Amino acid sequence: MRHGDKIKNLGRTASHRAALLSNLTCQLIEHKRIITTLAKAKSLRVYAEPLITRCKEDNMNNRRVVFSYLQEKEAIKELFGVISDKVADRPGGYTRIIKLPRRAGDAADMAMIELVDFNTIYGKEIDAAGAAAKKTRRSRRSGAAKKTEPSTTATATEIIEEPIVAEEPTDTPIAETTTEETNNEEPTAL
Repeated sequence: MRHGDKIKNLGRTASHRAALLSNLTCQLIEHKRIITTLAKAKSLRVYAEPLITRCKEDNMNNRRVVFSYLQEKEAIKELFGVISDKVADRPGGYTRIIKLPRRAGDAADMAMIELVDFNTIYGKEIDAAGAAAKKTRRSRRSGAAKKTEPSTTATATEIIEEPIVAEEPTDTPIAETTTEETNNEEPTAL
C-alpha cells in the first residue's frame, strides 16, 4: 500500500527524477509548450509552478534558489525576464495540461503541458467569447414595429454595423416606376 506516499517516482531513482524534471522545466520555459506523458506532465506541474511563483519577485535569493533546481542560465534569464512579466498578476495556476491521444508505440497516455499566459490560440477565443458576452441581447420585433437601428454582427476579429431599414408599403408596383425616378439616382463608383 502507498499510504502517505505522495511523490510520483516515475520509475526512476531520486537523482534521475530530479534531472528529468529539471530538464522538462527548462524545455517548458524555453518553448512555452511541450508534449510528454501524462504522468510526467502532472509531476512537472508540481515541480515547475513553485519555481514560477519565485520568479515574480526578482532578487538574488530567488534567482539562486531557482538556479539550484534548474542549473541552466538561459532558462533563468527567460523565467525572470519574459515569464515574470506575464505572470505578475496571476495568483497561481501557471500551467495547463491538455490530454492527447495515446502514443502508438506503447499506448502511453500523452499530454501537452503549456504556460497559460503564452497561449495565443485560447487567448483569442476567450477574448472573443468575453466580447460576445458583454453585448446586450435584443429582442426580435415584428416587421411593422422595427425602427431604423444599427444592428451589430460580431466576428472574432471585427464588428460590422448594418442598418436595419423597415420596408414601407408602396402604392405603385415596382414594375410601374418611371424612367425619371431611375435617372435621378446618382451612379455609384466601384
